[in-house]
Amino acid sequence: MRVDGRRNDEIRPLKIRTSYLAHAEGSVLIEMGMTKVICAVSVEERVPPFLKGEGRGWITAEYSMLPRSTITRTPREMGGRNYEIRRFIGRSLRAGFDLSLLGERTLIVDCDVIQADGGTRTASVSGGWVAIYQALLRMKEMGEINTIPVKNIVAAVSVGIVDGLPMLDLCYEEDVRADVDLNVVMTDRGEFVEIQGTGEGRAFDRDELSELLKLAEKGIKEIISCQRKAIEEIEGKL
Repeated sequence: MRVDGRRNDEIRPLKIRTSYLAHAEGSVLIEMGMTKVICAVSVEERVPPFLKGEGRGWITAEYSMLPRSTITRTPREMGGRNYEIRRFIGRSLRAGFDLSLLGERTLIVDCDVIQADGGTRTASVSGGWVAIYQALLRMKEMGEINTIPVKNIVAAVSVGIVDGLPMLDLCYEEDVRADVDLNVVMTDRGEFVEIQGTGEGRAFDRDELSELLKLAEKGIKEIISCQRKAIEEIEGKL
């Protein structure tokens, strides 16, 4: 039995609360167990310089942890680890949408961790996708785009080997003890978008990797089911 009573192949209780902020074009509060992340989307009528004149849009992400999202105060950080995480989130989210149908617009996804207990970057991906969908639906309702340019639903989850056992959706206490730690991003078609894997305490073999990816696929299917319900809720509000 795990520290929070779950089975090794069980994700934490998942909630996605839509339209969480009044002013953002799209926003959710996603909760994975004790981890809570606000994902808010802003739409800007411009693109980065390397895309000017191309007629296509861009999706990028920002990521931060509030100082008291953790047990002891964490200083605010602008670069370093946060920079790597926001690139991970941005790459993952771009895999879910057809940017050629956005026009020359940028969707900025701000992911703010208000309570951290492991899996903050993966929760940001799963919640961020829903927030983007809400923003795009609002843009379509306003006549700014003709169609919602969805290619795939994208979701993410962590897996790892803790005390010699493969586990799904690690909480913080498990994450810090993990010998092997992976962050896995997949689509609703069963395709992999990104796999970040590290042998923190030891090397791991192909069979162990296969077992971890099977666990991740199981968890991501459950997350996508919750994302679909969130989409239905958003569509019902408009």
